[in-house]
Amino acid sequence: MRQSFAAMGILAFLLRAADSPHVLRGYSTASSSIETQWERKFRDIPQTDRLRENMRRLSARPHHVGSPYDKDNAEWIARQLKSWGLDTHIETFEVLFPTPKERALELVEPVRYTAKLEEPALPEDPTSNQKSEQLPTYNAYSADGDVTAPVVYVNYGTPADYEQLERMGVSVSGAIALARYGASWRGIKPKVAAEHGALACLIYSDPHEDGYFHGDVFPKGPMRPPFGTQRGSVMDMPVYPGDPLTPGIGATSGAKRLALSEVTTLTKIPVMPISYQDAEPLLKSLTGALVPDTWRGSLPMAYHVGPGPAKAHLHLKFNWDRKPIYNVIAKIPGSKYPDEWVIRGNHHDGWVNGAGDPVSGASPEMEEARAFSELLKQGWKPDRTIIYAFWDGEEPGLLGSTEWVEAHADELKQHAVAYINSDSNGRGFFGAEGSHSLENFVNGVMKDIEDPETKMTVWKRARLANISRATPDKRAELKSRPDLRIGALGSGSDYTVFVDHLGVASLSIGYGGEDQGGGQYHSIYDDFYWYTHFEDTDFVYGKALAQTGGTMMMRLADAEVLPFQFTDFADTIHTYVAEVKKLAADQRSVIQERNSQIEEGVYQALADPKKKTVPPTKEPVPPFLNFAPLDNASEDLTRAAEAYEKAFSAGSEANGSAVNAKLIESERLLTNATGLPNRPWFQNLIYAPGFYTGYGVKTLPGVREAIEQKRWQEVDAQIIRVSKALQAEADLLDEAAKQLGTK
Repeated sequence: MRQSFAAMGILAFLLRAADSPHVLRGYSTASSSIETQWERKFRDIPQTDRLRENMRRLSARPHHVGSPYDKDNAEWIARQLKSWGLDTHIETFEVLFPTPKERALELVEPVRYTAKLEEPALPEDPTSNQKSEQLPTYNAYSADGDVTAPVVYVNYGTPADYEQLERMGVSVSGAIALARYGASWRGIKPKVAAEHGALACLIYSDPHEDGYFHGDVFPKGPMRPPFGTQRGSVMDMPVYPGDPLTPGIGATSGAKRLALSEVTTLTKIPVMPISYQDAEPLLKSLTGALVPDTWRGSLPMAYHVGPGPAKAHLHLKFNWDRKPIYNVIAKIPGSKYPDEWVIRGNHHDGWVNGAGDPVSGASPEMEEARAFSELLKQGWKPDRTIIYAFWDGEEPGLLGSTEWVEAHADELKQHAVAYINSDSNGRGFFGAEGSHSLENFVNGVMKDIEDPETKMTVWKRARLANISRATPDKRAELKSRPDLRIGALGSGSDYTVFVDHLGVASLSIGYGGEDQGGGQYHSIYDDFYWYTHFEDTDFVYGKALAQTGGTMMMRLADAEVLPFQFTDFADTIHTYVAEVKKLAADQRSVIQERNSQIEEGVYQALADPKKKTVPPTKEPVPPFLNFAPLDNASEDLTRAAEAYEKAFSAGSEANGSAVNAKLIESERLLTNATGLPNRPWFQNLIYAPGFYTGYGVKTLPGVREAIEQKRWQEVDAQIIRVSKALQAEADLLDEAAKQLGTK
């Protein structure tokens, strides 16, 4: 298979591979044996000591966008890659990155309290005292503002929470919304608050989510201490991620930029994160109705909604500067198919020291790159070009990956085979989310990776864990279905621009589930001390991530026929179609029942005259929707996927190149150039982050969100768009099957 092998070398490899457990998908028996041996060599190379030292170095100082150590880290990563013989360069972009000039929060009624708005250094934690280099606690892309207003507690600040407030006769109009972290992405909270008339938004970390409710707090344990605060972006990324000034184009020095007043992804109101130490006086000062049971956090008090008598003053002012970001890009040229690219990425910037997020993922990625450099010295060459990317600016809004992809969009549409992402990594079970054409591929790799603690395969360990936690019906499927299901991708990391904008088949991978991560998240305590005391303390799961990610890269790079598989994809599409049909039926039933209760006067009887609540009015019953095009397309996709699988099993290797061109195009066909309603940047019709979830995925998003948001006149048109994409996918698979059958 490899031109670099002499005949005797090939024979030796084949003899040593006689015990190979299975033939790899997309490989002949002979090439599978050779590939298996190289993969085993690769997995022996990553070292836990190197992973530890990588983390120590990269997380030694705060390295947010625009900081000296962010640039220093990028240059150090590039030097390491070059020293290993990899063709490496740094690509720089210039992006909007606001930082705070003035921050103040005071409770002014009924008592006075001045919020501390800082995280103290701890003697146990040697890097927590780097105060002059740390970003203060703030939310990037918040609006400037000076607001004095009553406070209203809004639970998680989701649309459903505001519906509950309306039922309680409580409005946030003219108020400061106080939301707790959780249930939705942080950027959704000020977005929904502004839609309901709030003048500002505060987001606090309740101990119920990542504090003492879950265990000992830092430094005794891993959970968030009373003064710990979650920094983070509140950019409206469901509209578009990346540099707010250059939507759709790379933020190069000469790029045409929007005026700040034209940007649609900035918050409409000021917003700031606070600790539960600073939130508690505000919550204690609220009266009004007691909150519903599910709204109660874990602070030692009764939770009231308000408004009043609590009144707060919030003052925020930002520098609206542009800062450079530094993407490190390394390339290993393909020996047979250099114009087909397999891309791997993890970001290197952090909010502060960022040991868990992102260095626990970036360090294994470095070990993957080093391991490939060692294989190159031994004579291995990838058939396809391998690209390793270390992104900058992920934390503020997926800046580095988005700008790089937008700058290279035409090339990537032609050449990108797949993108594999990681971010933070912990200890425990392997997990993957991504394009379902890669679901079977993920399962195959999982069966070849050993879990470092149990010594069983990570596939078997994940399957057993899933069975133990599953409901009876799901347990039966787990025992009978050959492949474990993978989740769909929404947003929240650097895969977003690949899968959602360009239609590149993508995965996001990592280990976790046996750690108590979360309490340090986006705080000054996410550092080397915290990680080495409470996470993957001996770095064995960092090594497992390097082994897993690198094996995936090798297997995609060297396959004679790309190991995409579509029967799992078709099966998943059927579940999505069933979900949206049920969603529509449930919406119709709820509206009909509510209208009946209104007719019977139920809401009038429940109304409290003292609160002057307005009883709800009847709303139109939605029409019956025509799901037939979606049913027909999904059935045809299933037929075509099965036909392709049959042809693949008996097909001719000689036609691999022609088939691969089709397979690379398969994810592109799921996109539409006009994008989703009200957000054209998002072009994938199967996967997208929800407009009101932020990170959480909405599958068949055009159809699903039209139903959820009761835009009934749009649903049939969205069904047609998705059906056409699925039909085009089925047609492509039919063509690929014919090519495989040609001798």
